[in-house]
This record gives sequence, structure tokens and C-alpha cells, in this order.
Amino acid sequence: MQCEICGAEIRGGSFKVSIDGSELTVCGNCSQYGNAVGKRTPVSRKVAPVGRAPVTTGTRRPPRKTPGMVVDELVDEYGHAIKEARERKKWTHDQLASKIKEKATLIKKIEREEIVPEDDVRQKIEKALDIKLTERSGDDEWTGDRLNRGTTLGDIVTIKRK
Repeated sequence: MQCEICGAEIRGGSFKVSIDGSELTVCGNCSQYGNAVGKRTPVSRKVAPVGRAPVTTGTRRPPRKTPGMVVDELVDEYGHAIKEARERKKWTHDQLASKIKEKATLIKKIEREEIVPEDDVRQKIEKALDIKLTERSGDDEWTGDRLNRGTTLGDIVTIKRK
């Protein structure tokens, strides 16, 4: 494991510290720059009403991106690609929206790239317009050796001593 401030390999125990509201895992040398993170007391002492426990829907978090992991990413200028494909088929925003069962305003915002389409909407658009909006990308530049550690937080910020 590497220190999130200096990038050195952590030998022995790692420390969880809070620096400006961010929790970081650091080595012993860098632990002096923040406050140790411990158990926190709740801010509010309100008592929740007794009742049924909330039911979770079973949604899963997306997998964490780890170095070397191959991921599908949205292409650059996805809005332009959607607009061109829609115009090629001579469809209006309303026609495309009705085919994929979404609102026309959503299509307009996606074409202007004001919002990024969620995966289900993206898949509907890809299927309706016969286009591909994602591309495979991987972290090929990360090697994990000591000589090429990459940029760490300590390279970017100036650490003030207390």
C-alpha cells in the first residue's frame, strides 16, 4: 500500500487521518499533517421513531476502479454523435423520445451534453440509433513500480506545518 501524500510504500501500520475534511491513508511520517480519524459522535441526538426497518432494494454499487482494470467509457462528443445519428434517420427529438420511452427534454439535454446519460438510457439510445457511445479504456500507464509512482497528493499541495 502507498501513502496518499508522499507516495512511499507503507511499511508497518498505516494511519487514517483527516486533512481538510478528506480521509487519507498515510504513512507514519505523514500522519503528523492531519488529525487521527476515530469514532465520531453523532451530531444530532434526535431519537428515530420506532417502526419498521427501512427496506433496501438490493442495488449494488458499481465495482471500484482498480489499476489495470478495463472499463467502458463514454466517447468524447457523445451529444454530437447522437444528434447526427438521429438526423440521419430523420427523426425529431419527440420521435426518438417516444421510441426509447424517455422525455424529449432529456434527449435535448444529452445532445447538448448538459447531462451524461445513465447506462440504461445510453443503451436505449444506442439500440434505437444503431450507434456505439462507449469505448474500452484501461489504465495501461499505471505500472506500480517504485521508479514510476505517478503523481501523489504530496506532489501537488504545499503542506503547512502546525
